[in-house]
Amino acid sequence: MNVDGRWRRTIEVRDPGTVIVLDQAKLPHEVSWLALDDLDATAHAIREMHVRGAPLIGATAAHGVALALRGGRSLDEACTMLAASRPTAINLRWALDHMRLRIAEVPADTQVDVADAEAARICDADVACCEAIGDHGVALIRAVAERHGGRPVQVLTHCNAGWLATVDWGTALAPIYKAHEAGIAVHVWVDETRPRNQGLLTAWELAQHGVPHTVIADNAGGHLMQQGKVDLCLVGTDRTTRNGDVCNKIGTYLKALAAHDNGVPFYAAVPSSSIDWTVGEPSEIPIEERAGDELRYLAGRGDRGGTTRIAILAGTTAVGNPAFDVTPRRLMTGLVTERGITSATAAGLAALFPEHAADHAAARDPDAGRPERGKDRR
Repeated sequence: MNVDGRWRRTIEVRDPGTVIVLDQAKLPHEVSWLALDDLDATAHAIREMHVRGAPLIGATAAHGVALALRGGRSLDEACTMLAASRPTAINLRWALDHMRLRIAEVPADTQVDVADAEAARICDADVACCEAIGDHGVALIRAVAERHGGRPVQVLTHCNAGWLATVDWGTALAPIYKAHEAGIAVHVWVDETRPRNQGLLTAWELAQHGVPHTVIADNAGGHLMQQGKVDLCLVGTDRTTRNGDVCNKIGTYLKALAAHDNGVPFYAAVPSSSIDWTVGEPSEIPIEERAGDELRYLAGRGDRGGTTRIAILAGTTAVGNPAFDVTPRRLMTGLVTERGITSATAAGLAALFPEHAADHAAARDPDAGRPERGKDRR
């Protein structure tokens, strides 16, 4: 997608021994590319959120395995270290499992080349997946536009689920980009998404594409819905259960509650790599607890230029910082996948992905007989 008017991906191979990633820790104030040349640098980039977003984390980890093998590190060491860097996003485990299986089946003297090729394939597959999500999801935006006579469709999103969170296109923002390219008027309400302010990344990338948007405080979403100023909520996911529960950035659940109360459709963009077919209930998902300093301090550009870090809490104040929450399937209007849009149910996901669901066919659908969520009241 666009970076200062030039088409780029968030992760690119400079040469066989170096991968470069767009350093999201410096956005939106500075566009900087970070070179990763070994396993330790890759794990650090993921853990410290220089790269963010479940699909991009998985793609970066895949390249991290290749870099590890090139540097003489073992496959087991690489997978263990990278798996521990962020525990919630299932794409990380998905990518590592793919790398492990592919590398284990080839001779030792070809493993580095195979690892490079497999990491590149995972990146290309992510791009194709995200574009397909956009092609399916744009129908939701088009339908609203047709109902309302072409006025701008008002979409609210939370966190960053755009191309910065993937290799290209994004998940929740892919339908918005497709709508924009198709000439459908759309405006995005962008949650700031405290404490890491990923909404600022969403605003930055939307601005790169000329998509109208407005950044709002996290707590403003419910008010906008009450005022009839939101037509559709579209968010991403870090892990989705096989029954349709969506684990996403902290604060997503509160938006879903507000949407449910106000009859606003609430969808998650869900690439199949983010579906954890081994997990049936939200309680089984590990929720990452991050360092309290993310709440104690703010970072931004000072009046005189340069990045400034300021304390907003006393150092003795206790801080809790869970990074994710889970939106129960009953609050989801539907899920947008690369294979189409479905209900947030075990049956809905199984119909789209029978090859995965078959492995868990013995698990009873907990939503059998449950009435569908009410239709949009707008």
